[in-house]
Amino acid sequence: MPVIIFILAAVCGSLLLRVYTLEKNLRQGAKQLKERKAEGGSAPLRLAAPNAAAEALMAQVNALLRAEEDERTSFRRREQALRRQIANVSHDLRTPLTSILGYLQLLEAEDLSEAQRREYLSVVKSRAQVLQGLITGFYDLSRLEAGEYPIIREQVDLREVIGELLAAFYDELERRFEVTVDLPEDLPLIWGDRPALTRVYTNLIRNALEHGSRTLTISAQVTPQEVETCFANGGAGLREEELPHVFDRFFTSDQTRSGRNTGLGLAIVKTLTERMEGRARAELSGESFSVLLTWRR
Repeated sequence: MPVIIFILAAVCGSLLLRVYTLEKNLRQGAKQLKERKAEGGSAPLRLAAPNAAAEALMAQVNALLRAEEDERTSFRRREQALRRQIANVSHDLRTPLTSILGYLQLLEAEDLSEAQRREYLSVVKSRAQVLQGLITGFYDLSRLEAGEYPIIREQVDLREVIGELLAAFYDELERRFEVTVDLPEDLPLIWGDRPALTRVYTNLIRNALEHGSRTLTISAQVTPQEVETCFANGGAGLREEELPHVFDRFFTSDQTRSGRNTGLGLAIVKTLTERMEGRARAELSGESFSVLLTWRR
């Protein structure tokens, strides 16, 4: 009988010790949580005394706290990026709008000659077209990121798409570049959405016109499974460290943000290309900047 009483006492003592240890750990954990919240710290919670159950609980709590901290950090980064983007959008829209308002004010002068009036109206029209292009770019990118830009993939003749665009931009390209086109006569059809492909290659041409000079080479390489097109222009003025960011939203090497370039063109190129299950990459060799798009045959 005394042995049984001794065993029961030992068991009760052990249970009481465990309960006390668990309670102590919980009190300590609650205190650490309160201090962490008050001071904004990020240190993990620690046990006051060894206890298996408390250790398992504390590990889960610390995991949740790490996830919460990561989410806060990510939110702060997104918030900062959004603020920069809003500032960029505001600047890019304000630049042509200020120009339009200025020339409209000049047009109110009564002593304008007909030649001056035509010149000012031409500038207003040009700036309005720039403003329209900016707004269209913002709208299209928002639709793309929201998954609201319809993509219907079918077999498309890239040679035909690029040829039509080269004809449309012929005068501008001839004034700016020595143009070389190397597209095989038997270029295979690729899988893509024709309107989206037209937008992609329009943006590449406009990017070359805005940033390139001297030469523009348009070529294509064919493999058994894929077709890769390359738009390479000289005089891009891009630095090697900037290359990984050329497809980022609102990236521009024009630090003055002249209002003609929002940095959305290549971002739309990459997003649309990937929506059509293609791949986009950029290369820099000396002063030659290339955008390469790979499509599935």
